[in-house]
Amino acid sequence: MIEFDNVTKRYADGTVAVDDLSIEAPQGKITVLVGPSGCGKTTSLRMVNRSIEATSGRILVDGRDVQSVRAVELRRGIGYVIQQGGLFPHQTVLDNIMTVPHLLGWSKKKSRERAHELLQRVGLPSSFARRYPAQLSGGQQQRVGVARALAADPPIMLMDEPFSAIDPIVRAGLQDEFLRLQEELGKTIVFVTHDIDEAIKLGDYVAVLRVGGRLAQLAPPAELLAQPADEFVEDFVGRDRGYRALQFVRAAELPVHEAPTVGLGGSLADARAVAGGDQWVLVLGPERRPAGWLDVTDPAIPSVDRSHLVSVGTTFTAEGPVRFALDGALSSPCGQAVCVDAEGAYVGVAGATEIARHVSSQGALAGETS
Repeated sequence: MIEFDNVTKRYADGTVAVDDLSIEAPQGKITVLVGPSGCGKTTSLRMVNRSIEATSGRILVDGRDVQSVRAVELRRGIGYVIQQGGLFPHQTVLDNIMTVPHLLGWSKKKSRERAHELLQRVGLPSSFARRYPAQLSGGQQQRVGVARALAADPPIMLMDEPFSAIDPIVRAGLQDEFLRLQEELGKTIVFVTHDIDEAIKLGDYVAVLRVGGRLAQLAPPAELLAQPADEFVEDFVGRDRGYRALQFVRAAELPVHEAPTVGLGGSLADARAVAGGDQWVLVLGPERRPAGWLDVTDPAIPSVDRSHLVSVGTTFTAEGPVRFALDGALSSPCGQAVCVDAEGAYVGVAGATEIARHVSSQGALAGETS
């Protein structure tokens, strides 16, 4: 556990970056620091490994004051990830990952084996070991940065906006990979971001900081969305916080029903027959995977093939959040979200009205999110 006990950082010119901060980052969980520019997020993070020294107060790691440990020794036991990985450009990927194990006196053989193991764990092929950072994409560099932070198997990781410089699609993939790794490893992580969506997705706990480094609220994401402490927090999490709260409502009890379906490659006559007067038919491909919606009223369509299909939008599973179902209904041409099983096979559909009723029954928009 990491504990901030009335911590303040005041610079020589009188600027207060962090003001009397008291929070706990529980062991094995991800605690996210989020807030506007100038709220002391990065300063707070860097005081944990003493790359910035606190002016007053205490920071405890597993009950031990960080001031009682030599800074160099402290940092070797804490993984640290920054934007774009912070890799050494003159070293290969393998040598970058081996940096901390080498400083800790590991043998070259053990360090190399660990580096290759971590390359695979973060989803990079072993052939990347001999490449240099400049030969990697931004997302690949970030994966190497995470691997390097994990190299000595530190119990604590500090992550300073590690995904902020990555394009949205790659960023989402890295976030998912990060959550998968955390599920396996169970590190104590303090994560800094300015993006409230990222904070809600990744955090077990989210600490919202005000400008000047004062804590506004510390809570699990669902509670933060349902019960913001004050107007500042409410404004920061956004006026669409009700929609975001749907991420924490399961779709398990959402009622689904059958839609008219036809197989890919089937006849247009069959599609119109099963439609029963409806405009849209769901076309299923191999293994009953949804291929798209077909407008059977369009006289220009000669057959049931992919070139005439409209995307089903976001699909959802019973185990997933209702937010995916609502997004699927809103992005569907017929207002129907498609439910699939774990293998991606068609299960049924749910309409926007049904989803809204389910959400209302769960109390997600009334501050009862659990």
